[in-house]
Amino acid sequence: GSMEAIAEAKAEIFSGLERGGIAVIPADSEYFERLRLAAIRMEAKIISFGRAPHADIRLLDAIPSANGGSLVTCEFDSGRLCYTVAEPGDHWVINSLAVMAAVRAAGGDMAAAGLALAEMGGLKGRGARHGISVPGGTALMIDESYNANPASMRATLAQLGQTPSSRRIAVLGSMKELGDFADRFHGALSEPLIAADVDYAIFVGEEMRALARELGKPAFNSLGKPLEWEHCNTAGEAIGLLEQFGIIAGDAVLVKGSNSVGLGKLVDHFT
Repeated sequence: GSMEAIAEAKAEIFSGLERGGIAVIPADSEYFERLRLAAIRMEAKIISFGRAPHADIRLLDAIPSANGGSLVTCEFDSGRLCYTVAEPGDHWVINSLAVMAAVRAAGGDMAAAGLALAEMGGLKGRGARHGISVPGGTALMIDESYNANPASMRATLAQLGQTPSSRRIAVLGSMKELGDFADRFHGALSEPLIAADVDYAIFVGEEMRALARELGKPAFNSLGKPLEWEHCNTAGEAIGLLEQFGIIAGDAVLVKGSNSVGLGKLVDHFT
């Protein structure tokens, strides 16, 4: 359940490598050295990606592009490449570096990969963005309902906070398989939730009670704009709460949780 245990479990993946295989590793991870040593034990070649100076595929720059995504420049041993990522958000920029590292590892055409990333929208449950018809016009629903962990929750909430909207709404489901650390990780979501300037939130699942308790503390009730929130147990109940609240034109709605919470049903209902 701890981040260290998760990193150790991820490192076990490299035990399936053939000798002399290639391991693609995030250079910015605080567990980079642990992952690197696990790959070295399999005599693997390592290709790293990220912002770190030692990254093999290193981010030089990322700026918002006209289509709402990002214009990315990365550097590697034989040159630089500039390409567009269709989806907005820093997490998509870093994901694109992972793609470039994998393409380079396979001996593929990185320029062609860059062209493909410019046309690749979010997938169902993994970042798909839907314009939905609501009173007064349209609203945006961001479907991240397939998977959730502490890092991806923070990343998508940060992106919600940067999304132009009249109101920001977050429907957050439990993060599963966190073991003894579940309460701590769920409670810690209060910080990125407040930072994203969310107006209304629905927390779904037993594990999310820890976040509800955190937000119920007096310190949060005295900080700036109040956050209106509800807790429920199922996706069906969340649908009812969101209908009762009422999505209106200009709203941006983030839906994110572990797949077993079933928030894909909520996305299907509203789209």
